[in-house]
Amino acid sequence: QVRLVEFGGGLVQPGGSLRLSCAASESIFSPSTMGWYRQAPGKERELVASMTRDGRTTYADSVKGRFTISGDNAKNRVYLQMNSLEPEDTAVYSCNLRSNRYNYWGQGTQVTVSS
Repeated sequence: QVRLVEFGGGLVQPGGSLRLSCAASESIFSPSTMGWYRQAPGKERELVASMTRDGRTTYADSVKGRFTISGDNAKNRVYLQMNSLEPEDTAVYSCNLRSNRYNYWGQGTQVTVSS
């Protein structure tokens, strides 16, 4: 069973930065889409950012200009650089790798933005 493991969450002050990383536990067929989602308490899970195999990116309006998604298809890794963090960014962040053969999710990592 393939697992996705996220790293890099934690507590940061408003205006600070964090970099999330996600790696697959074993080699998998190159994903068609890599993405990051988040879920805050009492809210539904939402897409934060995604990137297709050909490099097209999508961002939630609330994070445009502050977050950057990047990835390494060959190594099945995806990253999320988060700058100028705001308290509203507090949530559990999960990575997702999918293709027409699979749809894998990480267990999530907590990001808390607070002074």
